[in-house]
Amino acid sequence: MSPGVVLAIALAVLVGAFVQAVVGLGVGLITAPVIAVLAPELVPSLPLWFGLFVAGVSFFGEREHVDWPAIGWSLPARVPGTALGVWLVVVFTPEQLGVALGLTVLLAVLLSVRSVSVPITRATLVGAGFTSGVTGTATSIGGPPIALLFQHRRPSEARSTLAVFFFLGVVLSLSALGLSGEIPVESLLIALLLAPLMAVGIRVGIQVRDDVPRARFRQLVLVVCAFAAVVLLVKSVA
Repeated sequence: MSPGVVLAIALAVLVGAFVQAVVGLGVGLITAPVIAVLAPELVPSLPLWFGLFVAGVSFFGEREHVDWPAIGWSLPARVPGTALGVWLVVVFTPEQLGVALGLTVLLAVLLSVRSVSVPITRATLVGAGFTSGVTGTATSIGGPPIALLFQHRRPSEARSTLAVFFFLGVVLSLSALGLSGEIPVESLLIALLLAPLMAVGIRVGIQVRDDVPRARFRQLVLVVCAFAAVVLLVKSVA
């Protein structure tokens, strides 16, 4: 891998870690499209390693705000979604998966912008958990389904709950991909190399996130999700 590619990925990691520290998601959304273009052989494993690190740090910092009942319903549903995601990686092309995911996320964002609020119930948590397992394993972008569900919660509660869901969910995805032989060792080495940059992004994000009003927080969640969807669509159809 050339130094220029590593530098581009490093910049995406720095920005993604910062955004996730503020909003609750972002490192996968921002790094996955960049890596898919510059080093497609490292998708979805490398963005998942990034997500594992950032989610783990985020959970440790705000663990007292976690909505554990929500985790209890959404996380088990990610298990069958993860299995389906592995199957999709084998059967479909990355372009086909990207188009499907991009359109789904854009539809969810559009419904949210038009004030369509999905209640957090057992059924919606199970649905979001399953969908996140599918998309997170197949494309490394599993944040939007569960993040859109928590967009109206207090920022601290949303960030901490998402952190637990992402961390444990990524463990499931990486384990499933590892068993299927879809994790190159290079992805882990690069993730370890760029870990200090992730730490810097998280630190800066933590320092500024309390200054973000609750309404602005929700807008940022929607903007980040929409941005990721558009990038995926453009990359998939180009």
